[in-house]
Amino acid sequence: MTAQRIDGNALSQQLRAQVAHDTAALKAQGLTPGLAVVLVGDNPASQVYVRNKVKACQDAGLHSVLEKYEASLSEADLLARVQALNNDPSIHGILVQLPLPAHIDAQKVIEAISPLKDVDGFHIASAGALMTGAKGFWPCTPYGCMKMLESIGYSLKGKHAVVIGRSNIVGKPMALMLLQQNATVTICHSGTQNLKALTLQADVIVAAVGKRNVLTADMVKPGAVVLDVGMNRNDEGKLCGDVDFEGVSQVASYITPVPGGVGPMTITMLLVNTLESAQRALSEK
Repeated sequence: MTAQRIDGNALSQQLRAQVAHDTAALKAQGLTPGLAVVLVGDNPASQVYVRNKVKACQDAGLHSVLEKYEASLSEADLLARVQALNNDPSIHGILVQLPLPAHIDAQKVIEAISPLKDVDGFHIASAGALMTGAKGFWPCTPYGCMKMLESIGYSLKGKHAVVIGRSNIVGKPMALMLLQQNATVTICHSGTQNLKALTLQADVIVAAVGKRNVLTADMVKPGAVVLDVGMNRNDEGKLCGDVDFEGVSQVASYITPVPGGVGPMTITMLLVNTLESAQRALSEK
């Protein structure tokens, strides 16, 4: 068996075309969805991510604002900027790029963002909404994973899903989303004993720890679906994920590649969340 690839680039393009269509419809009603991206400092990776997010917004017809600040910006000044964006009716989504300089409390900044504009889905209110099934914004990376499963027509009902990783950004919300679709979910992490025994039971595996080859072919049961959220570099400096792609491809039924898998979906779901925020704002008018 050779696994079919779930093409994140192709799925992203489909979803972004839908976002562009829906954005044009909103504009016809006099409302342009707006995203503010705030970058503090000069982290090279953050600069690339921010540039890609702003370009994706522009390509889909959204209004985007990029605010760049020196690393010396005070926490109080950043919080004041966030508050001003909360009060700006032309902005429907606020994203403060992480990591922030060490003197700024990232959690305090995240909690300062209005839950109505928390399109990253990191606010404690968003986490609570996800846990209870209330309306809120889902974190973009696990949301993208759910869309990938949806794209192959995969029903999670009664399936066993194993999530490797327990971060607040991917692992925990991923588990809750899978649970909402009636999967039985196991969360594995650095304290898990005998990871292989658990992954061999899984119908779906999501690898999200940022460690190369955390999942190898002997750890996957034939026909499992494998989603690779990892972003690492191999010995040659090439981008790779958490999964031994070549080996696992010979066992799984579906697999996401790195690059070109989950990565493109993350920014796409940011656009989806921003559009949804604007639609909610219009309906509340």
